[in-house]
Amino acid sequence: MAKYEVVIGLEVHAQLKTESKLFCSCSTRFGNDPNENVCEVCSGMPGVLPVLNRRAVEYAAKMGLAMNCKVRRHSVFERKNYFYPDSPNGYQISQLGDAICHGGHLDLNMGDYTRRVGITRIQLENDAGKSIHSSTENVSYVDLNRTGVPLIEIVSDPDMRSAEEAVAYLKSLHAILLYLGICDGNMEEGSFRCDANVSLRPAGQEEFGTRVELKNMNSFRHVQKGIEYEIARQQDLLEDGEAVVQQTRLYNAEKNSTAAMRGKEEAHDYRYFPDPDLIPIMLSAEQIEAWRAELPELPVQRRTRFVTHYALPEYDAEVLTQDRDMADFFEAAAAVYNSPKKISNMMMGPFQRELNERGMAAKDAPMRPETLAELVRLIEEGLISAKIGSDIFSDLFVSNAGPEAYVKEKGLAQISDSSELERAVDEVIAENPAEAEAYRGGKTKLVSFFVGQVMRKTRGKANPALVNELLAKKL
Repeated sequence: MAKYEVVIGLEVHAQLKTESKLFCSCSTRFGNDPNENVCEVCSGMPGVLPVLNRRAVEYAAKMGLAMNCKVRRHSVFERKNYFYPDSPNGYQISQLGDAICHGGHLDLNMGDYTRRVGITRIQLENDAGKSIHSSTENVSYVDLNRTGVPLIEIVSDPDMRSAEEAVAYLKSLHAILLYLGICDGNMEEGSFRCDANVSLRPAGQEEFGTRVELKNMNSFRHVQKGIEYEIARQQDLLEDGEAVVQQTRLYNAEKNSTAAMRGKEEAHDYRYFPDPDLIPIMLSAEQIEAWRAELPELPVQRRTRFVTHYALPEYDAEVLTQDRDMADFFEAAAAVYNSPKKISNMMMGPFQRELNERGMAAKDAPMRPETLAELVRLIEEGLISAKIGSDIFSDLFVSNAGPEAYVKEKGLAQISDSSELERAVDEVIAENPAEAEAYRGGKTKLVSFFVGQVMRKTRGKANPALVNELLAKKL
């Protein structure tokens, strides 16, 4: 888009994986009966006082440290005032000016360039409940189970310039949260969700255009599609000489379009003021450094190590380290059999396919790392062909059977006996005299035809390298 420059900032909400809510001892368990996880505090009864969850503060600070933020030793909770049925207090307890973390950044690897996205702030706040609108009755219901669940809101600077960069940023955040173990990252259940601020400005102009906030995007694909649609919508308006209206719009995945929800409020409309029931959070320098020391190896660091230690291509390292469970599985398999690239290929191919088909995470796969490593070894040592390995992968994935025992039991071992293969090659050449004559006449690409015929005759068990060698000799 040469005429206009896209400007994108994201506001990401991540539910923290604590056992109790931010200001009371109610459970945060998802899926309980409506209004089961509710007490006087989170239901907004008069006269009750909130008590801060210490673990939520630790998780918020660790996220900030992982994203190169400064962690404030003194931070303040504020009341964000608005009325909505799923917020029983009539306000949300949040942070704004003195949020717990600020001033960080995240570097995105976009292939041929790196995009640095600044982090404005990371703030602690409590989640709202859920409104449920009946499709059969003229009524609405409110489930307060989610009310008071601790959130961090990660507010980026408006540094992204395309939908692809926005998705890359979102995936990077998601990976960091999972590596830290502070959020389950489930977008469908709402524990990881994103609002996007999108605007366009004439190329070369410093002043930002009018921004539109997009909501209701509950997958990475929806984020990309929603932003792409909004970019095209705003460009059409500007090219027709019309103004972009500042508003909040909802993304409709079925129609792949956005629709106006409401005019966008400015922050001062919420009448923020310090919460009188909560004292400031006071952290010591020693406490912050102790949390820094507890940080695990993060995705970017692990990706670099995969490239240097295992000699993996950048692409493989990027894919494998995006998910901590996949990275752990890979390292466990590579420790059993030292063939990192072949193990990587197997994981990004058939292993990932099986996970996708079953909607399963790597940590829940019935196949264990040593099983995948043994299968790679059998292929590399020539006991079975790559095709046989692919054919039996689903069975091994489900059963976690020992590959070598399975192959011998099923009679699938690769034929590497030259005398046995020579007979098959002679038969194929005799059965296809026209093709043999054409090959000898210069059409050497026909060798793949002969290899295929030999493989068919041996039910895929022939050693391909030996077949090619024999064909070259015989033809």
